Amino acid sequence: MNPQHFFARAIEPKLLEALQDTPIVLLAGPRQAGKTTLVKQVTQEKKLRFLTLDDELTRLSAKEDPEGLIRSLDYVVIDEIQRAPELLLAIKKSVDEDRRPGRFLLTGSANIMTLPTVADSLAGRMETLVLLPLSQSELGGQKENWVDRLFLQQILKVRNLAIGESLIDRVLHGGFPEAVSRSQDHRRLAWFRQYIDSIIQRDVRDIAEIEKLDQLPRFLRGLAQTAGQICNYSQLGGQVGLDSKTVAKYIGIFEKMYLLRRIEVFSNNQLGRITKTPKLQFIDSGLLSTLIGLNKQEVLIDRSRFGNVLESFVYSEILKHITTSNEDYQVMFYRDLEKVEVDFVLENARSQVVGIEVKATATVKDTHLKGLKKLATICGENFQMGVLLYDGSETLPVGDRIWAVPISSLWGED
Repeated sequence: MNPQHFFARAIEPKLLEALQDTPIVLLAGPRQAGKTTLVKQVTQEKKLRFLTLDDELTRLSAKEDPEGLIRSLDYVVIDEIQRAPELLLAIKKSVDEDRRPGRFLLTGSANIMTLPTVADSLAGRMETLVLLPLSQSELGGQKENWVDRLFLQQILKVRNLAIGESLIDRVLHGGFPEAVSRSQDHRRLAWFRQYIDSIIQRDVRDIAEIEKLDQLPRFLRGLAQTAGQICNYSQLGGQVGLDSKTVAKYIGIFEKMYLLRRIEVFSNNQLGRITKTPKLQFIDSGLLSTLIGLNKQEVLIDRSRFGNVLESFVYSEILKHITTSNEDYQVMFYRDLEKVEVDFVLENARSQVVGIEVKATATVKDTHLKGLKKLATICGENFQMGVLLYDGSETLPVGDRIWAVPISSLWGED
């Protein structure tokens, strides 16, 4: 039974609002995150026609006669739009002639706004929403937005505590609905492997011309080993036989497919000596675990590789809260030349800042707070709160505007 039917998606109210006043709405995000399930639900409620470009005949029609196909449609869902980007100009032309809201609901497993000419041609006509894999809040039915609350200097109460082994399970499972639904580890692993194969063999072709597809899986695994770390990507490219230009191209492709993101360094006018190199974070901790071959048995014996995957898990949860917030937030990291770090620095449009440090331990030490304390000093009044997320159960103050908080608060309640 498909688990996606059982979970309300936090983005749905925003999707329905957008359809009320915008001619074109794009629901973007990684393949298998639940986009089709959600738009089919909306299709039934609003009685929209549903077309998918995974269907060969529909795709042929879109490529051979895009204007003719669009002319025949009104109030329609077009699934996997990146498979026939030639439809977008025809949609633009149709919308310019008839600007009624909610006419086109599109889904895409690649960020089509980065395709040439698309961003310019659809500016002011289309709203893009992002659906990532299931958040822990969606899995548990909680609705509070963790990030919004931090900027109000509030911490959500833990209602469903996960520490030790149960936290490891959540992290290694990730949030893809199909992976979450599989109770056996080897079956979940089989799904992730199939997922990686299918997106590289099929989806990459839709957004880029790659001559040697066989290089991509090895390079993706290499990137996974560097997740959450400062990395010399040219050096990594050399290890798998790729030049720096190709490395940049491949990272860009994986970003467009919502597999990973580059995180920039946080800086403001008061900062002098900081590291400039961005870090990479993967969007799903289950996928990352598969790519680096990390399993529960290893983590229970040796947690040395678990920290980076836990950081990816927290990053993913933060992103999911941000996509459903009405505020705009940037996610960055801090690291200076003395190697003082903060894993995540969140900044809102008013330049207010929240620092988040992630530790895979059940014990909080004074040394863990060094980065947050430095960030608080640098940001002054703009510093709203520092949060040290740890594998424990107590929420306690550990400094001026700095708190030790269970990782489980990410899916907490008011």
